Amino acid sequence: MNSGEHADTTGGNGVDGDGLHGDSLHGDGGKKDRLNFVEQEIEKDLQSPKLVGKTFISRFPPEPNGYLHIGHAKSICLNFGLAKSYGGRCNLRFDDTNPSKEEQEYVDSIQNDVRWLGFEWDELHYASDYFEQLYDWAVQLIKAGKAYVCDLTSEQTREYRGTLTVPGKNSPFRDRSVEENLTLFEEMRAGKYPNGARTLRAKIDMAAPNVNLRDPVMYRILHAHHHRTGDKWCIYPMYDWAHGQSDSIETITHSICTLEFEDHRPLYDWFCNELGIYHPRQIEFARLNLSYTVMSKRKLLQLVTEKHVSGWDDPRMPTISGLRRRGYTPESIRLFCEKIGVARFYSTIDMGVLESSVREHLNAVANRVMAVMNPLPITITNYPEDQVELMEAVNNPEDASAGTRQIPFSRNLLIERDDFMENAPKKFFRLTVGAEVRLRYGYIIRCDEVVKNAAGEIVELRCTYDPETRSGAETATATRKVKGTIHWVSAQHAIDAEVRLYDRLCMNENPEDVPAGKTFLDNLNPDNLKVVTAKVEPALKTAKAGDRFQFERTGYFCVDPDTTADKLVFNRTVSLKDSWAKEMSKT
Repeated sequence: MNSGEHADTTGGNGVDGDGLHGDSLHGDGGKKDRLNFVEQEIEKDLQSPKLVGKTFISRFPPEPNGYLHIGHAKSICLNFGLAKSYGGRCNLRFDDTNPSKEEQEYVDSIQNDVRWLGFEWDELHYASDYFEQLYDWAVQLIKAGKAYVCDLTSEQTREYRGTLTVPGKNSPFRDRSVEENLTLFEEMRAGKYPNGARTLRAKIDMAAPNVNLRDPVMYRILHAHHHRTGDKWCIYPMYDWAHGQSDSIETITHSICTLEFEDHRPLYDWFCNELGIYHPRQIEFARLNLSYTVMSKRKLLQLVTEKHVSGWDDPRMPTISGLRRRGYTPESIRLFCEKIGVARFYSTIDMGVLESSVREHLNAVANRVMAVMNPLPITITNYPEDQVELMEAVNNPEDASAGTRQIPFSRNLLIERDDFMENAPKKFFRLTVGAEVRLRYGYIIRCDEVVKNAAGEIVELRCTYDPETRSGAETATATRKVKGTIHWVSAQHAIDAEVRLYDRLCMNENPEDVPAGKTFLDNLNPDNLKVVTAKVEPALKTAKAGDRFQFERTGYFCVDPDTTADKLVFNRTVSLKDSWAKEMSKT
């Protein structure tokens, strides 16, 4: 692991090591009949003499070098959920050991995301809280002959490390005396040497089969301003040196890490054992891989800095802030994490699982409204010109307490252009010449005439209505059946809204599966955002940023923070149906 690498603590997915589907995360703190493999290990540990009577303590330890993404949400749900389930505690600890990439903005966003997901940490810590203790422990290892100052460059260090099949070789500086190492290390801290001039390395075994044990770097020189400690330090601990010792200081019982740190566990154990300090248990699980997007912080940062997206909270991003702005709810993300469970082995979860989770929750809580994306005017020729009726509409059929609203109905309406076909096939049950449809909450109408402009484009439909078919009326024909029902808005009462039709970030299921010379950027979906001006019912005029709605027959939408008193802006959260599943079935 080089000086810029830190834990990217994400979530698990897929299939358990026993071949069974991943289990619940205890996101709601409730016990289950069946335990996932992490819980099975915890249950055994809590019966051991070391932990009998002890409080379960976990932690969520992100590096503040970017915004959290959906994979981190999995880890958040797991760690905080386990703490709640076992009546324990969960800390939030920032792994802030690489000041060149870390900012207070990221610290603030991470805290906001954790709270938005519905969790509250018991204690807030920073790895930088422990810099002095980590330094003292490093001195302890030097005095014990277990650490030394090395002058090899980073390139030379890699060469000396060897490969998976070839053992490494000792650094020519490995046998420095304890006194010389103490002096050099003190001088490193004092700022005597430039970046990269020296490192402090653990003295373990350059022939170890596990390359992480081949004299790993513990400290590097980095003259950089730290967002919390300022310029006090110019040497910074590596992740492997800081992480386990931070866990020990906080008396973490279970350090839940992603699977890429399984090979680092022997080093985690070695440091704790050599220092003779409290030794937490590390358990690894598979991080979350999600189709049609990228989960690497480095790639997400590239999307932001190269302006492929508008920012970390762009609704196309898999960041928690992006999903929140898109209209996802914390309940839907917790539900997604519950569905995919915890696994031992890597697999990829289809984006459709995440989308179905938000549909499931929004179906229960989102009020219904009518909006027309691509308007086609219709005139009801036998409807009185100056008459306006107020139609009673149900806000949410899944929630009776949501009540009703009134929608103005008039002679001049707007319908979706796709809801009309001049030469319709036999099973087209929307509007066509000579056919009838019911207007949602309104009347049955029949199209009598099509009006076109000089270019042959349809600019208006002339229709007639049956006044005895008003929805909800107590007339003989009010419940007369027709095969199609379409939505609409009154032309004179509708208000304009900018609607951003977001789609999946990437075209391919695995965006990083590219031919030589290409990158994941070549797999970006060119249609991942379309902007239209829609006509929406007037009840939406008072909608506020963050409000979520179902646009009937279209999808779920959220009011964007760009909304002003003069301009409504909606983001499409997800369509009503999975159009990608249909496309995949064609391939």
